[in-house]
Amino acid sequence: MTIRVFENPVEAAAAVAHRLIDAIRAKPSLTLGLPAGRTPIPAYAELRRLNRQGAISLAGTRTFNLDEFVGLRADDPRSFRHFMEANLFEGTDLPPASIEFLDGAAHDLDAECRRYEAAIAGAGGIDLQLVGIGINGHIGFNEPGDRLMADTHRVDLRPETRLANIEQFGGRLAAVPHQALTMGMGTILRAKAIVLVATGESKAEVIARAVREPLTTHLPASFLQTHRSVELYLDRAAAAGF
Repeated sequence: MTIRVFENPVEAAAAVAHRLIDAIRAKPSLTLGLPAGRTPIPAYAELRRLNRQGAISLAGTRTFNLDEFVGLRADDPRSFRHFMEANLFEGTDLPPASIEFLDGAAHDLDAECRRYEAAIAGAGGIDLQLVGIGINGHIGFNEPGDRLMADTHRVDLRPETRLANIEQFGGRLAAVPHQALTMGMGTILRAKAIVLVATGESKAEVIARAVREPLTTHLPASFLQTHRSVELYLDRAAAAGF
């Protein structure tokens, strides 16, 4: 595990963006796993800026997003698909056909999870998986508990996770879905390389625990310790627990 610490969130985001850019330049047909959420927004903004300037092309890239809320259509402004369109995909040369996403409004959610898992396998797996981390140690929407599901699955969201997503639902906790679809920890760990980005003092304790404590399903991020190629991109505040 490699830990890189930057002075502030802006520097951390720029470094993450250039880590993605270097990977795409090395392999233009790169398959990327991507998260939604506030933390990667600056990195996505830099990647999109450089794409629009012609410094990097996404034309050969394929993407798989980590998760999606159950019950939301892709065009719902509260969906992660809408978030990704607004913060990364729109206006780039990434072909729409190369964007893979879980359908939270699918009629058969379990079948949708199986479809997604098969699509990842059919793409040859994920080359580089970008992830964030929840304050309770979740990766994707793999919540802490007595067990973890290996493959893409439907999950019941914990109260703290729903609260963390309240902003995109107009500040109304009642409007935040109780379930989501997510890649499983096994799916994530099968990626060839994983980059975790975390900023802010609220992430310091959970980052330190994920790196130092024994593996436990009650701290899903601890399983990153088992991966052969994990890089942590942290600002000073998020690294304060070391």
